[in-house]
Amino acid sequence: MMEFFQYDTDENRRSLLARARKVALSALQQYDLEWERIQFIQLSDTITYKIETSTAGSYLLRIHSARLRKEEIASELVLLQALNKSSELNLPEGLANCNGSYVLEIETEEGYQRPYVTMMRWVDGEHASGKLSDSCVYNVGVMMGRLHDVAASFVSPADFVRPEWGADQFRSEFAKLELYHTRFLSNEGWKSYQAAAETILSELTEMERSDQNHGLIHGDLHTGNIVFNDEQPYPIDFGRCGYGYYLYDMAGLLLELNPKQRGMFIQGYESVRKSEPGYIRQLECFFIMFMIENYCHHAPDPRETSSLIEEQPYAGAYIREYLSGHSFLFEVIEPVKNM
Repeated sequence: MMEFFQYDTDENRRSLLARARKVALSALQQYDLEWERIQFIQLSDTITYKIETSTAGSYLLRIHSARLRKEEIASELVLLQALNKSSELNLPEGLANCNGSYVLEIETEEGYQRPYVTMMRWVDGEHASGKLSDSCVYNVGVMMGRLHDVAASFVSPADFVRPEWGADQFRSEFAKLELYHTRFLSNEGWKSYQAAAETILSELTEMERSDQNHGLIHGDLHTGNIVFNDEQPYPIDFGRCGYGYYLYDMAGLLLELNPKQRGMFIQGYESVRKSEPGYIRQLECFFIMFMIENYCHHAPDPRETSSLIEEQPYAGAYIREYLSGHSFLFEVIEPVKNM
């Protein structure tokens, strides 16, 4: 059987999206929804559609790749249901079909694996357009602090299964980068990446894990996975949620901010949840780790190559500072050449 998700060429991508729309329409028949419109959103680790109804608001339909097992997808929905009980959070939440199932396995074209499908309650809000205001940045820090605080009290059931975002996962991701790094890195640039990876793994080994610094995290909380309503941020897309260091979650957002706003984000976070002493070096370690993982994810797609090349002078500058032991998080770093 062939994997449902195949989009390594433009022809395969068109074929995948045609199969996906049929799967989405088939799945919709299993929900008690009087839907009026289906709108394609994006193709990534999932294929997503916005489903609009006349009376019950909007929903998000997700077609999942084979990256996660059914038990892992179901566990995400269990976590979101528990977190939504907090009055401080407004999160997506799973919708059961007519038979009470939250994770559906839908028939597709002969020869392809049947994909899993889930339906989520839509979270109203708008994505940020342009640079975030300082108050929005602070509020995002507060939101992430609340998210970690509430998640820390979650008691997982015996069948709860989610990924671990740590050293083993990083090794696996970095191994993939070795296949594609020549698309956007020079030989010297690749050597810097290898040195950074070794340093990251060494620092992860030395970190002491505790309930205060490690637990359930979003795993991908960049601005594309946040919507705003009157400058109040709401997190969406928990498809990568799992176990990891809270600083790792913070680092993913800090990548998008300038040095001043990084400080404001941390102030917002620490108004809810204090970080441990000496955390800046660890946060910078996760900053570089998250940055490299992003490139591991995008490198196989040839459509991403030009943007990866454009980013390397800045990525190289951060790696240079990290390897030299200089603190860089709150400094303006000059780009380097020959990456």
